[in-house]
This record gives sequence, structure tokens and C-alpha cells, in this order.
Amino acid sequence: MNRDPSGWLLHGSLFIGLLLMVVPLPAGIDLARPYVLAMLLCYWQLEAPDRVGLGSAFLAGLAADLVSGTLLGEQALRLVVMMFLVQRFRARLRFFPLWQQALAVFALLLNDRMIDQAIHAIGGDGLLPWATWLSPLVGFALWPWLFLLLDGLRLRTRERGG
Repeated sequence: MNRDPSGWLLHGSLFIGLLLMVVPLPAGIDLARPYVLAMLLCYWQLEAPDRVGLGSAFLAGLAADLVSGTLLGEQALRLVVMMFLVQRFRARLRFFPLWQQALAVFALLLNDRMIDQAIHAIGGDGLLPWATWLSPLVGFALWPWLFLLLDGLRLRTRERGG
């Protein structure tokens, strides 16, 4: 049985993650936007580590930098750090119950927010707005739903043969 996800599902989900970065949201809600691209990369690293790794995270980060207009390499660095941590603890994370995985993803997203803050502080931008710190909480709430959605899609494509 083929356990690898189909190419369209993997790349399509990452493309949707990039699109969700630029979907306009109201000003107050925009700051709490979850980092869906990072969550998608975490999922694929857990479920298909042969297809998604540090190189994929770097390329997705560069694409995210281009799409969102941030400093080139900023999100690439953040995603590579996150993927390194997921790779390092993959054996444990993969077998956590969903609520514990959500807590781990929350910790990863919080770490990402701290790296983002450090980059902005070094660049002389000062502190990030307080509402940006809500983003990891939103990611925590969305993780179980995202995981179940992608697992269901992966199972369907595997049953159909790809």
C-alpha cells in the first residue's frame, strides 16, 4: 500500500497555505492570523517525512516571503527552524494523542513567534503588536481540525489509488 500522499494533495495544500497568507482580513483579526503554512508543513513532516523536509520548508518560506512581502529569507529561516524541531521530535509527536499534538504545535508556533520577534527587534522594528501573540492560540485551536481534514483527504486519495 502506498503511504505517500499524492503530489497534488501535498503541493495543493501548501499552495492553499500560501494563499491564506494574503487573504484580506479585518485589521484586528489580521494580526491573529494563524500561520497555516507552518502548520501544513508540520503535518506533512509528521506524515510524509520523505517528501517534506528542511529543503521544502526553505523553499516554502522563500515563496511565503515573496507572497507576503516580508524580508527575503525571514519566513524561510523560521520554517526551517520549525521543521528541524519537528524532525527531531517526530517519533514522539507522531504518536501523541491529537490534543497533545495540538499543544506541541502551539509550542512550535509560539517559538516561531519568538523568532519573528527577534528578527524584528534586530531589524530595529521594535516589538510586535500584542495581537500577533494570539496567532499561536488560533493555531492550537485549528490543529485538530486541520489534521483530521488532511488525514481524511490522504486516506481517500490512497483508497482511490492516488
